Amino acid sequence: MIITANDLKTKGALAIRSALSDSPSAFVSVRGQNKYVVMDITEYDRLREAEITQALEKAREEIRQGEYVAGGIDKHIKRIQGEL
Repeated sequence: MIITANDLKTKGALAIRSALSDSPSAFVSVRGQNKYVVMDITEYDRLREAEITQALEKAREEIRQGEYVAGGIDKHIKRIQGEL
């Protein structure tokens, strides 16, 4: 579903509600170009959870492969400032 910027301007949240009635997300079109995406909060939460789960799994895999540096915060700050 696509919501035009004009529909959003004139109809406001009603345009969003209508667009999301058949789909979990919709594009907002500005001058004929899809510029934004709106989605139901449930869909947003689902996507965020998937993103966080993927990041956690990547971190676990890096730990399993030994791709990490151990040390305290002072050591970390020096390392990112290029002092180590």
